Amino acid sequence: MAEKRTVPAIRFAGFTDAWEQRKARDLFISTADKGYPELPVLSATQDRGMVRRDENSINIFHDKKNEIGYKRVLPGQFVIHLRSFQGGFAHSSMEGITSPAYTVFGFSEPDEHDSEYWKYVFTSKEFIRRLEAVTYGIRDGRSISYDEFLTLDFTFPCKKEQTEIAQHLDELSNLIALHQRKCEKLKNIKKSMLEKMFPREGAAVPEIRFAGFTDAWEQREFSKLVERGSTFGADKKLPRVEYEDIISGTGKLNKDIYAKVNSKVGLKFCPGDVLYGKLRPYLKNWLLSSFFGLAVGDFWILQPTSIDSRFLYFLIQSDRFEEVANQSTGTKMPRADWNLVSKAEFAVPSGSTEQERIGQFFLNLDNLITLHQRKLEKLQNIKKSMLEKMFV
Repeated sequence: MAEKRTVPAIRFAGFTDAWEQRKARDLFISTADKGYPELPVLSATQDRGMVRRDENSINIFHDKKNEIGYKRVLPGQFVIHLRSFQGGFAHSSMEGITSPAYTVFGFSEPDEHDSEYWKYVFTSKEFIRRLEAVTYGIRDGRSISYDEFLTLDFTFPCKKEQTEIAQHLDELSNLIALHQRKCEKLKNIKKSMLEKMFPREGAAVPEIRFAGFTDAWEQREFSKLVERGSTFGADKKLPRVEYEDIISGTGKLNKDIYAKVNSKVGLKFCPGDVLYGKLRPYLKNWLLSSFFGLAVGDFWILQPTSIDSRFLYFLIQSDRFEEVANQSTGTKMPRADWNLVSKAEFAVPSGSTEQERIGQFFLNLDNLITLHQRKLEKLQNIKKSMLEKMFV
């Protein structure tokens, strides 16, 4: 049997001592301190640790009379959830009380450990994998046996190195949260602009408009704006686009489709065509093409005739178009109804210049969202790698 490593693959400069190995029973001690009904009630979450119940989005009814029997939780302690499928060890940064059904534990030698470091240990993939040996039950979210948890071995550094690791991961976590907020903010801006830069049903102009444009928009039947591509092809040199290749709601491909080995027959499309997934249109499988290819599956190939392709691409993302397209046929496998969509009327700027301005505005917004999303994914991958290499 290979000897267990006593140092991590990546380590901060200045630390050279081997890490210590001890049983959980030597490190942790459970508490059941009750009789503090004046403290705030805390709820356990998978991603935010222990949070105030009155600030949590999930409203759980409980009888305040029972709070006298709730367990006290101190900053730096951990709470084990009853039913856990993603680790279930919630770190608390505040004082409060929680359900008596939960296990509350802290360090037997608090001055020797940094709880922020152990927060990352208990949310690491390796630890969650090890939990399989100390859980019971047959459903998802099986219960964790605290007594069995105490039998696990842990290899850990001195407190100073624990703090260095925790601070590094905290900085990464804060940066990830920042980019997550930026992504969500940009997505909300796009959603709002799609509502305000396309007229509501019956309106002649949108709520928000670029300066210099004053003409009323024209009501145009969709079939007068586009043609449906209907030519099938099987050219092996052309890349195939399938539902599984598109990131829903983004219009981005999730892989290099040129690397796919595929001989399926599909509908031909050209640069500037818009692919619209008609099967379950609420899944938002659409793409503004910049290349020649074949669409395999339930796609409409929308070829602009008297409309700017970029404007068309965002028109199909508007509330008005989604409302029409989701009046689908079928129940188990609903599909957008072309007869209904093609005859529906949509407001369109009379001049191509305004269409181009709107299309370019949303493309720029999409590119900004993609930029922050890539930064976010890069940071998440860095954190994942650090969690694998900075622990034993």
